[in-house]
Amino acid sequence: MHASEGYRRLNHSNARPAFPRLAAAGLLSAPLAMLGPPAMARAPEPESATSQAAGQPEGAPQWTVFIGTIILGRSGGVNQTLVERVPGTEPFYSTFTGAGVEAFNSNQFQQGVSAGPKIDLTYRGDSGYGAELSYFNIFNQSATNVTGPDTPADWLVMKAPGVFWQTQDFPYQAMVWRDVTNLYSAEANGRLALSSRVTVLAGFRWLQLNDNLQGTLSPTDRTAPVWKQSCGASNCTLNEVAQAPLGVAAGPYPPFWNTSTTNNLYGIQIGADGTIFQHGRFSVEGQIKLGLFDNNAQQSTGVSLEKVVYPASAAANHPAFVSEAGLQLKYQVGDGLAVQAGYEALWLVGVAVAPGQIQETLTTGSRAPVHALGVNAGSDVIFHGFTAGLSYPF
Repeated sequence: MHASEGYRRLNHSNARPAFPRLAAAGLLSAPLAMLGPPAMARAPEPESATSQAAGQPEGAPQWTVFIGTIILGRSGGVNQTLVERVPGTEPFYSTFTGAGVEAFNSNQFQQGVSAGPKIDLTYRGDSGYGAELSYFNIFNQSATNVTGPDTPADWLVMKAPGVFWQTQDFPYQAMVWRDVTNLYSAEANGRLALSSRVTVLAGFRWLQLNDNLQGTLSPTDRTAPVWKQSCGASNCTLNEVAQAPLGVAAGPYPPFWNTSTTNNLYGIQIGADGTIFQHGRFSVEGQIKLGLFDNNAQQSTGVSLEKVVYPASAAANHPAFVSEAGLQLKYQVGDGLAVQAGYEALWLVGVAVAPGQIQETLTTGSRAPVHALGVNAGSDVIFHGFTAGLSYPF
């Protein structure tokens, strides 16, 4: 027997069947698989088509809140003469019948800017549908114009329909007009993501625009203007008023004209927003909205006749149109936290502003001397300015 044959036989005699070992391994693998993770992770399932359309991975934050401030200025309004100049050499009563030179028009108000809060809350569903709530307001956006006193002295005259006309009581006085505006906006929209960059929206919106116009004389009268009775038929010029005997001390007088308007706009709107540019943490986003509204417009006016105020008011419903456009710059500074800054413009068509109600207020010589003829809701107003704040998804 050869050595090689002995080796093969010895090796063959020590060999054991492979099947029992494989079976034992199979029996042990089952309970081990139940106690621990599988040896190879299962491949992830692909995202649904609607989730991909929304451009958001499943499990991403579905809520985003923005808290910031909005700073807006106002332009537009109505063309209404508020102050005319008549030479002081003219008799007092001729200031009512004669035509003066326009010194100030309501469209010359230089409305400043004012700030207020802006809050947005947006929800995004996995299906691409979502919703948003938005609110902002601005307070006490004011403008003031002071006309006079002039040298040489001029009559400063304001006229309104009927028998109303107002001049300064004394040559040392100026005629002061002040306009104050407040704006509120709240909206609720449904949203649908068409792609990872474009979302359309539709919903309901309420806006309230308040405007107040006051006309006063400054400084206040030092004495009562008794010259208006003492001049009588002699019909004083302004130079003669300066030489008239002083009357008794005068208390504070009310504004000679005070008009307030309130516009409550209720309507539906459509719009879209999207990402215009994106690079790393930086992005540029834009938005546009258009809507049709019913404007419940009200005006109330107080007219001072011989230092006594007589009120009048009116209300009416008018159709209105609102459009809004904005551009936002966004930078991610942390885990979801982003800084935003941008520009917004809001255009209101078909609203009532205070100067526009002067031609809707009639003064007569009757026992109820002041009448509101209606509401002028034909004005256009534009608000535009900047927003800034922080947004955070959760």
